[in-house]
Amino acid sequence: MSSVTLSDVGLTYPDGTVGLSGIDLAIADGEFVALVGPSGSGKTTLLRAIAGFLRPTSGSIHLGDSLVADASTLVAPEKRELGMVFQQHAVWPHWSVERNIAYPLRLAGVPKVERRARVDEVMALVGLEGFEKRNPTTLSGGQRQRVALARAIVGRPRVLLLDEALSALDEPLRDKLRLELQTLTRSIGLTVVHVTHDRDEALALADRVVVLDAGRIQQVGTPPELVSSPVSPSVATFLSDATIFTGRLLADVFSAAGHECRVDAALLEGGGSDGDGSIAVLPEDVTLTPGAGAVVMSSLYGRGGNDVVVDWKGIAVRCRVSGRRPLVGESVDVRIARAMFYPSRLPAAADAHDRAAAGRLQG
Repeated sequence: MSSVTLSDVGLTYPDGTVGLSGIDLAIADGEFVALVGPSGSGKTTLLRAIAGFLRPTSGSIHLGDSLVADASTLVAPEKRELGMVFQQHAVWPHWSVERNIAYPLRLAGVPKVERRARVDEVMALVGLEGFEKRNPTTLSGGQRQRVALARAIVGRPRVLLLDEALSALDEPLRDKLRLELQTLTRSIGLTVVHVTHDRDEALALADRVVVLDAGRIQQVGTPPELVSSPVSPSVATFLSDATIFTGRLLADVFSAAGHECRVDAALLEGGGSDGDGSIAVLPEDVTLTPGAGAVVMSSLYGRGGNDVVVDWKGIAVRCRVSGRRPLVGESVDVRIARAMFYPSRLPAAADAHDRAAAGRLQG
């Protein structure tokens, strides 16, 4: 097992396209980190740089104490002692399950007796006991992905890299394998870097989540930190479906598109400051009551609460409502229990000490 350290990593392609810029990230030994972000954000590029498929044009990458990449150094992927699982499991159909899993050990010259013992061990870990002689074409998609996972960890890798490893599976199988993956990686103390487009998956599995956009890190934090205290409107929108109001704060009143919300300035970082900016409102911080201030545009049932969108004076506000599901076209009043204010002067990716604090609003 090993830590992963990226120091000021940048990657610019020959045509001038920037893939990564100023990436500083330290992943501890045994930590599970998820990389998320919109399409083109750089999450797969970052994973490929850690794997050794891409050379950074600036900065450095270390696995433990070993330098594996910088502008003049590139240790080959096969020499980094990594395990990798991709969206397409790439299990060889002409080999048995046992032979598929044992392949990295045969490549490394591990003696046959030890090889057999280690294959048996990982097959038990991933729940494939008794499948040794099976042809992979006779297995389900979930079973084939378990074969790929077993093959990735049988060599006892320093770091396990997962690139959309569960996204090709249907629910509820994907949810089942998430739980198994979390249990497995923690039980053997694996360091894991997991790229996923599924926000719920990242928040459920990871010790910390890295949010990327345009090749830069926007925020790194634990799942509760990211959900409750996003550093920017873009992070709040991407991770939590927040509604963004752009307007102006004057004294303790925020005005936006015909809305006026009173802000408890004492709860804003440094007491808050007047000026242009935005507020982000999370769906769970919106309450709907009988009234005529807004109209329900959509209303979808969810096990964690009804997902509702209302038209509130021209702004589409997302809500998560428990109890009775409002009907489309129903008139309601909107109450905001909590919001976060972001002064326009702050960059999109603020440092931790510049994080906009939460304010409580009375709509």
